[in-house]
Amino acid sequence: MDYDVVVAGGGPVGLFLAGELRLGGAARVLVVERLAEPDETIKAGGINTAGGVALYRRGMLPDLAAAWERNRWRMRAFLGDRGPDAPRTPPKFAGHFAGIMMRGDLFDDSDPAFTDIGPADGVGLGIPQIELERILGARAERLGVEVRRGVELTGFDTDEDGEDREDGEGGVVVHLADGARIRSGWLVGCDGGRSTVRKLAGFGFPGTEPEITGYQAVVEMTGGERLGKGWNTTDVGTYVNGPFPGRILTVEFDGPPADRSAPVTAEELQAALRRVSGVDEVTIHEVHSSTRFTDNARQADGYRRGRVLLAGDAAHVHSPFGGQGLNLGLGDAMNLGWKLAAVVRGDADESLLDSYTAERHPVGAWVLDWTRAQIAVMRPDRHARALRRVVTDLALTTTGTTYLVKQISGVWQRYELPGAHPLTGHSAPDLELSDGTRLGDHLHAGRAVLLDLADDPKLRARAEEYGDRVDVLTAACPGHPELTALLVRPDGFVAWAADGNERGDDLDDALTRWFVAS
Repeated sequence: MDYDVVVAGGGPVGLFLAGELRLGGAARVLVVERLAEPDETIKAGGINTAGGVALYRRGMLPDLAAAWERNRWRMRAFLGDRGPDAPRTPPKFAGHFAGIMMRGDLFDDSDPAFTDIGPADGVGLGIPQIELERILGARAERLGVEVRRGVELTGFDTDEDGEDREDGEGGVVVHLADGARIRSGWLVGCDGGRSTVRKLAGFGFPGTEPEITGYQAVVEMTGGERLGKGWNTTDVGTYVNGPFPGRILTVEFDGPPADRSAPVTAEELQAALRRVSGVDEVTIHEVHSSTRFTDNARQADGYRRGRVLLAGDAAHVHSPFGGQGLNLGLGDAMNLGWKLAAVVRGDADESLLDSYTAERHPVGAWVLDWTRAQIAVMRPDRHARALRRVVTDLALTTTGTTYLVKQISGVWQRYELPGAHPLTGHSAPDLELSDGTRLGDHLHAGRAVLLDLADDPKLRARAEEYGDRVDVLTAACPGHPELTALLVRPDGFVAWAADGNERGDDLDDALTRWFVAS
């Protein structure tokens, strides 16, 4: 094998996954990216709570804080700050649903879903996608990932059972546009919504047809003072002005764009903005960054076919409303990375990878429906506008705001794992421990953690045979005296938990389910 894993696509999801593979022990990881340089086109403008927690668990909180500091000027519009200095800490921003802005003062942060999230809450707000890509690219380089830019994957051949090799080792032969042929144990498509890997591997991609043409851009314009600030709904569609000067977004329900890949001109943007806003005085003089989008909502029928897997937009596409796409992809990478690395090391059977689709496919399906619901509320017809008024009334209540924030933030996510404890399957609480550390501090190495909160040598002995696959940590947690132990997977999700004197015979089941003894 030339490589253990080839990752097609060097965006944030591909780079994060590659780093997770190296962290998990895959020795040779290659990322191939079609673009010669990172794409600075305006895209996602931040990560949600679930995405921030994932990066915090890998020690990237200082990087996120520094990126926010570099981009804090973008947040002034949220706070009405027009002075030379923007706030030094991320603001409490409740978000929006279909352009219906939620009020931060109505958000009940005492809701149990937001308990023990830790310092990552809100840190990713306002960080542009290109900044996150730079952070993840630097991390991948530090971890020893090889990244080849300006190299496009054009095809691949699979040899599942190694029939064509003397050593009987299965794999994938990846074909690159420069004529190179690379043999890899596994191939992961992180190559976007029009994924070459997905198409060539034969994944089904069912879903719903698009209704809208949308534009997002950063421009120089005059007449912008006539535009409403923030999200605006009109008889034609929706437009956004802000949150920083020159950033605009328009949505029209006139079908999908004829050619999403054609360059977006100033005239095209100006015409769309005038149509939707009704402000004919607005004139766009220069376009700094722009993109078209639509609401095509589709999901691969599975995330694995033999030695080929999908993650990120290659596995699911949808409209950008609610900022779910990047966060969904980061969750895919966090879930898949440690599992595929364990298979590559020979420490797990390939059947472990079945849990990747089982756990992440339902999350992706939920996100698609979440974005479809927003499209339904944004339509300009009378039925949709009536529905929008009802949703607005509900959103502007404490219960409604808190519900919507829970969905947007991703804190609702839970995997269906065996075990009766209410924490099982949930993202682990970021417990404050008696030694001054937090649980998240002990997940930086990408290994599982058995947290012994009752100083129980018998409990610790049950994990000894798993060697360096499971770190054992003994500490007290005064804030949660009811908890006696947690088994946390490398992705930060609880595989097993116990209260009081309960130890649970299912700890052994959880250990053997996810890890192989030495």
